[in-house]
Amino acid sequence: MGASPGARTWTWPAAWAGSPRCTRSACDRVPTPSRARASRPSRSSCAPFPARAWATGCCAIWPPQGTQLPKLQPQLTFNYLGQLDQALDGGLGWRLAREPVTGQRAPQSSRRAWLEVVACIQRGELVLQWHYSAAVHDGATVQGLADSFLGELQALIAHCVDGGRGVTPSDFPLAGVSQQRLDALALPLDSLEDLYPLTPTQAGLMFHSLSDTQETVYVNQLQMDMDRVDPARLREAWQSASDRHEILRTGFLDGQGLLQWVARRADLPWTEHDCSGQSDAAQAAAALASSERERGFDLAQPPLMRLALVRLSAQRHRLIWTRHHLLLDGWSSSQLLSEVLQHYAGDRPAAPARRYRDFIAWLGRRDPQAGQAWWREQLAALPAPTRLAPAMGAHDRRGASIATGHATLDVALDRPATQALMRFAREERVTLSTLVQAAWSLLLSACTGQPAVVFGSTVAGRPAELDGAERTLGLFINTLPTVVCVDAGREVGDWLRALQANGVAAREHEHTPLYEIQQWAGAGAEGLFDSIVVFENYPLGEALSQAGGAGVVLESVRSSEQTHYAMTVVVHQSDSLRLGLDYACAQFSEAQVRQLSGRLLYLLLQLAASSGRRVGQVVPAEPAETATLAQRGRPQPCLAPAQPLHQRFAAQAHLQLARPALAFGPYSLSYAELNARANRLAHRLIALGVRPETRVGIAMQRSVEMVVGLLAILKAGGAYVPLDPDYPADRLAHMVEDSGIALVLTQAAVRERIPGAVALQVLEIDTLDLSGEPGTDPQVEVNPDSLAYVIYTSGSTGRPKGAQLSHRNVARLLDATDAWFGFGPDDVWTLFHSYAFDFSVWEIFGALCTGGRLVVVPYWVSRSPQDFLALLRAERVTVLNQTPSAFGQLVYAVEQDEECGAGLSLRHVVFGGEALEPESLRPWFDRFGDESPRLINMYGITETTVHVTYREITRKDLEGGRSPVGVAIPDLGLYVLDGSLNLLPQGVAGELFVAGEGLARGYLNRAGLSAERFIANPFTDDGSRLYRTGDLVRWNAQGELEYLGRVDQQVKIRGFRIELGEVQAQLLAQPEVREAVVLASQGSGGARLVAYVSLNEEVEDGLLKERLGQGLPDYMVPSAIVVLDALPLTANGKVDRKALPEPETAGAQEYEAPQGELEEALARIWAEVLGVERVGRHDGFFELGGHSLLLVQMLARVRTKMGTDLGLAYALRHPVLSQMAQGLREQQVRSESLPLAALESFIDGLEIAP
Repeated sequence: MGASPGARTWTWPAAWAGSPRCTRSACDRVPTPSRARASRPSRSSCAPFPARAWATGCCAIWPPQGTQLPKLQPQLTFNYLGQLDQALDGGLGWRLAREPVTGQRAPQSSRRAWLEVVACIQRGELVLQWHYSAAVHDGATVQGLADSFLGELQALIAHCVDGGRGVTPSDFPLAGVSQQRLDALALPLDSLEDLYPLTPTQAGLMFHSLSDTQETVYVNQLQMDMDRVDPARLREAWQSASDRHEILRTGFLDGQGLLQWVARRADLPWTEHDCSGQSDAAQAAAALASSERERGFDLAQPPLMRLALVRLSAQRHRLIWTRHHLLLDGWSSSQLLSEVLQHYAGDRPAAPARRYRDFIAWLGRRDPQAGQAWWREQLAALPAPTRLAPAMGAHDRRGASIATGHATLDVALDRPATQALMRFAREERVTLSTLVQAAWSLLLSACTGQPAVVFGSTVAGRPAELDGAERTLGLFINTLPTVVCVDAGREVGDWLRALQANGVAAREHEHTPLYEIQQWAGAGAEGLFDSIVVFENYPLGEALSQAGGAGVVLESVRSSEQTHYAMTVVVHQSDSLRLGLDYACAQFSEAQVRQLSGRLLYLLLQLAASSGRRVGQVVPAEPAETATLAQRGRPQPCLAPAQPLHQRFAAQAHLQLARPALAFGPYSLSYAELNARANRLAHRLIALGVRPETRVGIAMQRSVEMVVGLLAILKAGGAYVPLDPDYPADRLAHMVEDSGIALVLTQAAVRERIPGAVALQVLEIDTLDLSGEPGTDPQVEVNPDSLAYVIYTSGSTGRPKGAQLSHRNVARLLDATDAWFGFGPDDVWTLFHSYAFDFSVWEIFGALCTGGRLVVVPYWVSRSPQDFLALLRAERVTVLNQTPSAFGQLVYAVEQDEECGAGLSLRHVVFGGEALEPESLRPWFDRFGDESPRLINMYGITETTVHVTYREITRKDLEGGRSPVGVAIPDLGLYVLDGSLNLLPQGVAGELFVAGEGLARGYLNRAGLSAERFIANPFTDDGSRLYRTGDLVRWNAQGELEYLGRVDQQVKIRGFRIELGEVQAQLLAQPEVREAVVLASQGSGGARLVAYVSLNEEVEDGLLKERLGQGLPDYMVPSAIVVLDALPLTANGKVDRKALPEPETAGAQEYEAPQGELEEALARIWAEVLGVERVGRHDGFFELGGHSLLLVQMLARVRTKMGTDLGLAYALRHPVLSQMAQGLREQQVRSESLPLAALESFIDGLEIAP
């Protein structure tokens, strides 16, 4: 190709053409829906090139990316040279000549393409030069092409100038969105000024705002009374502030990725109300303020703030400023108020030095993994999340009306106390905020029983390296975990300084998103904590001082804020330290919060006087409460003279010789007959060498002979060791060896079951001829403190341990409880339980030592509730002792009985042996009421002689939740202690310790274990002991104990400590559930909960889980619920946990593929959002690594791809894939008018999805 004969040049003013980067060659033209859409990708692609670039190459825009083009050598090149006159002006005074320049190309040079278009900016004009070869193109043709290009360019410019240009991702570089996403935004483009992502804190607030059913969450409000105010000037000042600050014109979008958009203009909602003529104007204004908060906001539509000016009188107005926390933190609110008052005074504030988008950009430049190692180290010290509400019994008020919303309780230290606290802070070189955090840590530790706790702390979040950030309006604060190890043995000052140093170190990582920290901790949806501490140190007073210069008098300034946390402690520091405890009414009662606030203040006072003390000595119980708690630990002496059990029985026998004493089936003995038979056997035992403290084994089936044998051993001065022949051989062998028995009483039918019988002296009582023995009472000197029996209980090591109990232990139990029961000769008792279970001690001697009649229940009858009900009727039983599990089956038998339980003579029903859930008694109360018979719950332990407490159960207890065990038997003392043996106050869970006459000697041959469980009483100096029960309890407001479960039965699911009894109680609250027990089992995926239930009536699959999810956190809902006809019981009437079957399904941890198109489509969306390879139908969103922001993204994709809006609240309650899919299915069924196009799109998406 020869040299060009020349070039044609056209110029357009740059002002008319807009930016030269908007140019587009007509050669690229393809059919498109509109010029606006065609121009956007070009602008987005060309925009990054610098204005002074000498060449950009060929800007190929169409066809769209990904289209396969023929591999042809292009015959058109486009060369943009930039703005030449600016490029040449390097400060040397050079400029382009105005004369035309010829000969720009050497005659011998060749062209790379047939056409070359060269563009540049000169003197504010766009210059285009078309170079061509006359040998190839006709000049008229090139002229026509250039004219067509000009026409297209003019049309494009006209379109952009008219405002119909649309937007491209290059317009909003911080947003990081695609053109498709931009086009889908339902925003008025003419009003769109800016678009960028949310900060992590904003994202968290938005998540909770969308998921919370209350409109008031994170809606803040400031009220202040103003005298001599000009409403018009004040309104103009507020609107000016909105015009000046972008954040006040911001709305928030929750589509595929959270975004905030800035409107070019937003008229602030302003209303004026005149209440001056009303009798109580202030009350009317308060009602208006409440309604303003309850209105909430549409987060997508700015502005997210409103102002109402209420006239209270001729001179006074009340300003009500309602805003969403997404916009401003406390510091920004104070600054904004200052600017408004400054403007009102006539002094226009300066333009802001920074914009909130600068902070967004700064966050985007940070390394997202920068703080991970530090936070993981902090979390390593935390054994479990810290949740105050469950520890205080948040889930215990079932059956009662649950309050909603939030309330605030304000308390304060007086000025002298505040000064003392500040003086201590100076001495220890710590801040006041550190002292408050320390006090809250101690309170959390006391309430939860955790030695390491975590709560949220707010940080300012304004980066020092971002100049002007402190004067920028927006939400900068962040909430971060504060992990505190409450080291009881550490000196208080050292502990405080370490806490403060850790807080300073956290500032280096204060912009780490909370959701990421919680994800590293594996906390899932429930979070690490449910309480936060906020220090309000923003300059509100300084802002309000502007009012003086404006001629306005401000009074009664008050603010209200609400978070989603169960408890928020807001700290205000002035002359006195003021604390505001904002709490969720559904989680705490007002009485509980008053109690918490009092203890918090007391802990602060203790810290102020803690120089030289250890952390463990700073406790939340005040002296008066401590005295009350100590008093509950002091047993009352039993005034009745101690008498050995067999002598008590003999006394009754001599009083009523002919009265029936014992019955078993068709057999019956009078007191005289029973006494004589026991005496004859006792004389034989004495002859065989039985003496006081001699342990004698007894291995018999239920029978008259069994009771005779027990009495005979005692009469001979010995102590009986029950060997239930139904026990496993290994267990019996250990008991025989450990007890050291040389003599065993048995029956011929069970002799062979006794391990090592050949080495023992064995008496078969049913074949023994005792006719030659005297029937008189043996004259053996037996001390009340002599050993009466040794009962073996389960040991944590797998080896049973023998508890040694004396005659005095049992005798004082009967005497101490006599005032409550008044047992006598007219009472009929059942011996329902195995004589190897200590409940039998109460049954046998409770009857025979008070002149009552004892009915031995055959084993097969004890396992047949219907037959046992018949026995109760036939024998006219008045005193029934039952484990709650056994009684639950009896209640069911009553419900199925043709006579509905008529004909019963019961006077007392005593529960013991295991925890009682009051809800299980509802059917009984419905049939019999709660007065006749009386139902008594008696918590107890073998080592403390059967029973420890007494509590009458009434219908009212059905609403209480926890298992009430009541007050101590008078001659026992009760202590609720923490791990350092400190007294724990009301409402705080701790381990129960028992003092008094009921304590056993200890464990036979287990000196080490005895020393561990029976400890010296630290609250007295009389040498008395305490028994460590291993049971978790707390004092309630009535001064009674509530049983919470075993300390060693608390389990961890996903890091959360769970009391299995709490889940069991919720199950029993369901009307279809008759019995329930919950176990924790270990699987390949970790610990999970499995529930076993028997039902009153059939219940739909999944319904029980759904109901539990409404009252319990997700991690407390069992992964499997197994339905049985009845729960299996042990010989002692307790639930036999070992006999419970494995769930039919392997559980949620094993993979099961999604079922059906809906689950499959949802699983694909989960996999995309979570970045996992596969999702099973039983997988939980949070267990797979999801967090709140990912949940929002997932729901947005569901809405886009499936056309169904599931809702955050539902997704949080049903985080399992199959549950969520079911929700989608129900949503679609309820949608009566689903547009055909949306339906077709949804089906197509299912068909073509990979």
